Amino acid sequence: MAEGRENEGLQALGKKTEYRSDYAPEVLETFVNKHQDNDYWVRFNCPEFTSLCPITGQPDFAEIRISYIPDVKMVESKSLKLYLFSFRNHGDFHEDCVNKIMKDLIALMDPKYIEVTGLFTPRGGISIYPYANYGRPGTKYEQLAQQRFATHE
Repeated sequence: MAEGRENEGLQALGKKTEYRSDYAPEVLETFVNKHQDNDYWVRFNCPEFTSLCPITGQPDFAEIRISYIPDVKMVESKSLKLYLFSFRNHGDFHEDCVNKIMKDLIALMDPKYIEVTGLFTPRGGISIYPYANYGRPGTKYEQLAQQRFATHE
């Protein structure tokens, strides 16, 4: 296990990987941010995300990009991998997946700022790239969210 993480109660890290068969936000785990006095970005890229179309049951493939500015808690990366994998047999529209991921991470770690983008591969000749973001209300991060949303391509 990573140095300094032994007493943080992490369940997935350092153990045999057990994959869930459907949407499982309960697998997400956090650890304490050791640099709470700094604003900095944490970025995750999941190029092999899959979910199921809720209508046809056919697989949808995407690259999921998550960027956030942590506060007290940070998401543990193996638990995030297991969480994202749990969508594999889950039926949801692209936009729902992106918003669900963002809201689950907000509930988990209460970040200062977070954004999630889904770069879904074409189905029926159309690509869908949903984007969602959040900045803590009443702070400069709320303004950051508004600015990034307004200038998002």
